[in-house]
Amino acid sequence: VYFTPEEVRACIVTCGGLCPGINTVIREIVCGLNYMYGVVDILGIQGGYRGFYSKNTLQLTPKSVNDIHKRGGTFLQTSRGGHDTNKIVDNIQDRKINQVYIIGGDGTQKGAAAIFKEVERRGLKVSVAGIPKTIDNDIAVIDKSFGFDTAVEEAQRAINAAHVEVESIENGVGLVKLMGRYSGFIAMHATLASRDVDCCLIPESSFYLEGQGGLFEFVEQRLKENKHMVIVLAEGAGQEFVAQTLQAVGEKDASGNRLLLDVGLWLTQKIKVSWR
Repeated sequence: VYFTPEEVRACIVTCGGLCPGINTVIREIVCGLNYMYGVVDILGIQGGYRGFYSKNTLQLTPKSVNDIHKRGGTFLQTSRGGHDTNKIVDNIQDRKINQVYIIGGDGTQKGAAAIFKEVERRGLKVSVAGIPKTIDNDIAVIDKSFGFDTAVEEAQRAINAAHVEVESIENGVGLVKLMGRYSGFIAMHATLASRDVDCCLIPESSFYLEGQGGLFEFVEQRLKENKHMVIVLAEGAGQEFVAQTLQAVGEKDASGNRLLLDVGLWLTQKIKVSWR
């Protein structure tokens, strides 16, 4: 063990969008540090990255986080953006923090890497641990990201509702758009679990609309056979087709992620026009 437990001052911060299980992760870090290593000085940074230099901190103990896993959201609050590497590292240095646990997605982890590089440049003895937060399950080195199972379970509700709706209408087509910027794990697993889905479109597998073997041909075939169908669509699928129809402006959110075009609305309009 590199650090002497009595000399450790750790901090935990949550950034970006919400995800099921964040509070459980916070709780396990606090309890693990305390019970397994004897660390007693643990700070909670409130409100994301900007909380390092503009918010108060919380003193975290096993008792204070005892039941937070029963709540939704994040106990520490969150925000997008607000990353100022120098201000954050100044704060880490001033507070004599030597372990930083950062819970967040793509943009957050890029920020964590920048913090580590600045810490290294200054020669500080600080460990920076990035904990990936993504319900998309799009991390190759782990079996499953936290929040993924809950996302698939909740997706079932939307799929079931769509199936009930289209089954009650002649030639009804239900379109369920699910999260999945660059990967279709939620869409794929929800489809496999449902058994009511006729077609699943994901970013990893390209598709086309017209012609032999196209989506429209398949939709027509299913409507003839069943009189209804359900399509599950990951939000990142078909972006190249949407960009040809809608003006792509290349905007990004506060975390630096590219804003996706609405493939659900685009496909809905295409299907309506085709069967008008």
